[in-house]
Amino acid sequence: MKERNILAGFKTEEAAVQARDKLRQAGFDIVQIDRIGQFPGDGVENVLNPITGEIPSLAKMTMAGDFPSGRDASILAAANPDASGMADRGDDDLEASILLTAVVPEERGDEATDIIRACGGMV
Repeated sequence: MKERNILAGFKTEEAAVQARDKLRQAGFDIVQIDRIGQFPGDGVENVLNPITGEIPSLAKMTMAGDFPSGRDASILAAANPDASGMADRGDDDLEASILLTAVVPEERGDEATDIIRACGGMV
């Protein structure tokens, strides 16, 4: 049996959960939701005060990135215009930080895609 893998982005977790529930009601069993981001890690869990000098990197402070591989990755991320705030990309599609993944039978792929789009997902 051929299968189709569907990756869909959502702006809110509530919309993704709604889509997951509707997919499961329709008989699709393999559906999961994950939070994704541009940089690794879970983000900043406490308030960082730059005046104290106790910040690991600009990217950690401004973009909530966690760089376990070392300082090189955080320096490279700090070169991103998002770190300084001097760029306005105006691209709303990049706000879709919730990823819904579904594995569905090939013949029902369009049905699953329609359900996802009806809930606000970007396929």
